[in-house]
Amino acid sequence: MLQTFLPLFIMTFGICLFIVLMQFLWRYIDDMVGKGLGIPVLGEMFFYAGLSLFPMALPLAILLASLMTFGNLGERLELLAMKSAGVSLIHIMRPLIITMGLISIGAFFFQNNVMPVAQVKLYTLLYSMRQKSPELDIPEGVFYGEITGYNVYVKEKDKTGLLKDVMIYDYSKGFNKTSVIVADSGRLKTSADKLFLVLSLFNGESFENMENQSGSSSKKTAVPYRRETFENKEILIEFDANFSRSDESLMANQYMGKQLNDLQTSIDSMSVRLDSIKALNAKNVYDMSYKRTFSKSKKESVLQEEPGAAVVASTNNTDSLTKKSDEPVKVINFDSLYLAETPSGQAALLVRAKSNIESVKADYYFKAATQGDEAYKLRRHLTEWHKKFTLSFACIVFFFIGAPLGAIIRKGGLGMPVVISVILFIFYYIVDNIGFKMARDGIWPAWEGMWLSSAVLAPLGIFLTYKAVNDSVILNADTYLNALKNFIGKRAGRKVEKKEVIIFTPDYAGLLPRLDKLAENCVVYLKNHKRWLNYFTFWKQGGKDHTAEQLAAEMEGIIEELGNSDQNLILNKLMDYPVIGGYNQRNTHFKGKIGLALGIFFPVGLPIYLLATYQRKLLRHDIQVVQKTSQELEDMISNLETKN
Repeated sequence: MLQTFLPLFIMTFGICLFIVLMQFLWRYIDDMVGKGLGIPVLGEMFFYAGLSLFPMALPLAILLASLMTFGNLGERLELLAMKSAGVSLIHIMRPLIITMGLISIGAFFFQNNVMPVAQVKLYTLLYSMRQKSPELDIPEGVFYGEITGYNVYVKEKDKTGLLKDVMIYDYSKGFNKTSVIVADSGRLKTSADKLFLVLSLFNGESFENMENQSGSSSKKTAVPYRRETFENKEILIEFDANFSRSDESLMANQYMGKQLNDLQTSIDSMSVRLDSIKALNAKNVYDMSYKRTFSKSKKESVLQEEPGAAVVASTNNTDSLTKKSDEPVKVINFDSLYLAETPSGQAALLVRAKSNIESVKADYYFKAATQGDEAYKLRRHLTEWHKKFTLSFACIVFFFIGAPLGAIIRKGGLGMPVVISVILFIFYYIVDNIGFKMARDGIWPAWEGMWLSSAVLAPLGIFLTYKAVNDSVILNADTYLNALKNFIGKRAGRKVEKKEVIIFTPDYAGLLPRLDKLAENCVVYLKNHKRWLNYFTFWKQGGKDHTAEQLAAEMEGIIEELGNSDQNLILNKLMDYPVIGGYNQRNTHFKGKIGLALGIFFPVGLPIYLLATYQRKLLRHDIQVVQKTSQELEDMISNLETKN
C-alpha cells in the first residue's frame, strides 16, 4: 500500500503546491512587477511562499492521493480480491492510517516551528518589495509621476533611450514654488550608487516663480519669475533604486511569528490587559453616566418634591441609595432651572451641554477603539493558536474521506478523483474561511470558528468509512441512473429466452381465460383509476394502489408459465410486457388521519402528491400495454390451437 500511496502523494503534493503558488503570484504580482528584483530575491520569496502555503496544499494532496490509490485498487479489482480473501477495508487501510498519523504529527511540528520563521521572512520580503522604488520606464504621451516631487512628460522615445519633447513639472520645493522645464530632448540615467537620477536636458527653457519680496499680502501685485535658456542642463534627483530589507523584528513580534508557547504567553497577558481595560472603561462610564454629584447650594439649585423630577444622589459612594432610606428624597426640577435663565443664559447652557456631550462621545469612541484593537489582537493570537492543531486534524479527516470514497466509486486516474477532490476542497476552503472570519471579527469564539471546517467534514469521513466498510452502493452511478430511469418511466426491458430443456409445457387452453380476464381487469382498472386522484383521498389511503399490484402479480404468473413454451413468436411477444412499478406511489407508513394531517399541515405534501400523480400516469401507460399484449397473446394462442 505504501509503495502505491507515497509516489502518488508526492506527485499530487507537488501539483497542489504549484497551483497555490500560482494563486500567490497572481495576488502579489503588482508588488513585484517593475521593481527590478533579482533572481535570488524572487527565488527566496517563492521558497518562503511555498513553505507558508504548505498547510493549504497538504490536505488537498492527501485527499487526492488517497482517493486515487483506493480508486485504482477498486478499478483493477484488487480491492475486491482482498475483500474476498477475508481482509477488511480497515485492515487494508491500516498502514496508511499509521502513515497519516505520522504525517499529522509532522504537520503539527512544521506548523509550530517552521511556519513562524517562514511567514516572518516572507512578509518581511513583501513589505520590503512594496517599499522599493519602481524601475524607471517613462511611458510616451502621458505624465509620469513615480518620481517624488516631479511630473515628467515625454512625447517620444527612440531606440537609443533618447527622450524627445520633454516637459518637467518640478514641485519638490512645494506647490507654491513650482518650476517648469521644457527641452527638445534629454536622457535619464541612474547614478553608480543607484541613489540619484541624473537627468540631462538639451536645448530648452526653464520657468520659475520668485517669492514676493514686498512682504505685504494685502496688495495684489505681480509675482516675478525667472526664465532661463540653456543648451545643456543636468538635474540631480534623489531616487533610491536599491533593494533594502526591512527589519524582521517587527514581523517576529506579530502573531504570525510566534510559536505555541509564545502565543499562549501573549494570550494570557493580553487577556489580563483587556480585562483591566474593560474594568476601567466600565468604571468611567458608570462615573460619567449614572453617578453624578451636584452642588447643594440653595443659590445654585432649586429643590422641590415633585413627581416626575430627576432624582440626584447626594454622595459619591456606590451604596448611597441604600443609606438613610427614611429621609425624604430631594429632587431637582431641571426645566424650572432652565426657564429661569435669560435667553442668553439658556443659549450658553445649550452650547455648554452640546460641548460636554461631544467631549463625552469622543472619549467613548476613543475608549471603544482602544478596547477593540486590544480585543482584535487577542483574537488573532487565539486563531493562530488553534491553527497549529487544525492542520493535523484536517490531514486525518481528508484521508478518511478520500480512502473510503475511492473504494466506493472505484475510479482511478486523474479524471473523477480530481473533480471530486477539487469540489470537496473548495467546500472545505469556503467553510474554513467563514469560520476564520467569524472568529477574527469576534462574532464566534475562536475555537468555534477555527474548528468549524473540521466539525463539518469529520461526520462526512465517518459516514463514508462506514459505507465503504459495509460495501454500500450509495455512490454507485448505476444505482442513481436506474432510479432516474424508473422515475421518468424508462424501465429496463423484459428479456425472455427459449429454454433448452422443457419439463412442463404450458396449458394453452387454460391460459386463454386467464389472458382474457387479465385484459378485462386492465380495462376495468383504466376506467376506475383516473390519472388525477383526489388530494385528500391520496393521503388518506397512504398512496398505495393494491389493484395495480394484483394485476402485476397476475401478469408475472402468466409470463412464468408461458416462458416454458417452445414457440418463438410467443416468447418474443412476452418481452412486450412491461416491468410494472409505481403501485407504491408514496413510501410511507402514515395512513388515515395521520397521513391526512401530514398532507394538510406540511408543505411537502403537495410535491409528493404531484410526484405520485406523475407515477400514476406512467402506471396507466403500463396497464394499457399489458391489455394490448394480453389480447395479442390470446389471438396467437387461439390460432395455434386451431392449427393443432
